Amino acid sequence: MRAVDLIAKKRDGGALSSDEIFWLIDAYTAGVVADYQMAAWAMAVVLRGMDVRETTDLTLAMARSGDMLDLHDIAPITVDKHSTGGVGDKTTLVLAPLAAAVGLRVAKMSGRGLGFSGGTVDKLESIPGFRTTLSTAEFRTAVERHGLVVAGQTADLAPADKKLYALRDVTATVESIPLIAASVMSKKLAAGADCIVLDVKYGQGAFMRTLDDARQLAQSMVAIGQRAGRRVSAVLSSMEQPLGLGIGNALEVREAIATLRGNGPPDLVELCRVLGAQLVQLAGLAADEAGARALLQRALDEGKAWERFCAMVAFQGGDLHAIEGADALLPTAPVVVPLRAPQRGYVAAIDGQSLGLAVNELGGGRERKEDTIDPAVGLVLAAKVGDLVEPDAPLLAIHAANAADAARIAPRLLAAYRLSTTPTAAPPLIEEIVA
Repeated sequence: MRAVDLIAKKRDGGALSSDEIFWLIDAYTAGVVADYQMAAWAMAVVLRGMDVRETTDLTLAMARSGDMLDLHDIAPITVDKHSTGGVGDKTTLVLAPLAAAVGLRVAKMSGRGLGFSGGTVDKLESIPGFRTTLSTAEFRTAVERHGLVVAGQTADLAPADKKLYALRDVTATVESIPLIAASVMSKKLAAGADCIVLDVKYGQGAFMRTLDDARQLAQSMVAIGQRAGRRVSAVLSSMEQPLGLGIGNALEVREAIATLRGNGPPDLVELCRVLGAQLVQLAGLAADEAGARALLQRALDEGKAWERFCAMVAFQGGDLHAIEGADALLPTAPVVVPLRAPQRGYVAAIDGQSLGLAVNELGGGRERKEDTIDPAVGLVLAAKVGDLVEPDAPLLAIHAANAADAARIAPRLLAAYRLSTTPTAAPPLIEEIVA
């Protein structure tokens, strides 16, 4: 086979065979196919698309380009969750121990922050001592001993995806639903999960801006997973405003801890219930959503989810004193400044992307791969969509390294809030479930 022939075939709207796709990915991973050829092929996919069979083949080829983790000798069924990313999305920190608390084995590999969206690995690393880089043996031991592990992706997991994504990032070929779906699902399949729930977000604070795009991506990923023999469902959830109240690494860990201890914000708690109920049903622990939700609520009320979180932190080297006294011992910003409402009104909209980018500018995210994150900085919302605020009332609190940083981003944060003289309903949290 020749790469140029496969490029031309896709350019002209043809469907590549399974053999052609597997050859292309194997050859690219081995360095036989050059970056410029793979970039041309990716652009052809952006312009011409791929059908479900092609996308599944691409996913499997990338998943099989490296290690394929198999945990069936220690866990008959493992579960995983993936979010397409959003502002204030600390769901994994709550959902993973909650799922483990009802008897599921959670084997999760997570990523770092991307663009305006925070990463689970960065959040967990705000806990002093917490290790997200684990050996395969440690990963397996955590699943076997505690039923729960959340770690960074290993270098040997889906290396073709890692190589292709880096190329797409600099060749304007990121925005393709088949390529996005294959990228996400190749890592999920390689990590070995039997049951996968996908939290596909849409709105101003998400990468998928429209509900239609989010639905199309969800349908594609569910179809890939099912064709690959996994049990998969997707939840379409709103990111028309940030999830919960905290945005920023240590601030989101604090909020997750409060949630596990029974005092979380309603939207975060509800989303975790919905996602958890999907996992419980996919794994066969409950026959319907009502039974699944009751199982999860009992684990939360009885403190079992909190116990699992503590066990995970201890196993992965984290300081238990830091999370038990989260307000005092997790990283804390030296400057906290309120952002006040300029007039009376109802919060009609919050631009989540602007808030996420502001946290990055405070030092809570990266512009370059090698940048160091300040885990203490971020924002804590005091008003969300639908709330009535009085003049001079706080809209949010800026947690910054210094007063100058807080003052610099304040005008942008104020512009991210839109106030109205008429009442505004909060956007629905869950749009639909794709299965």
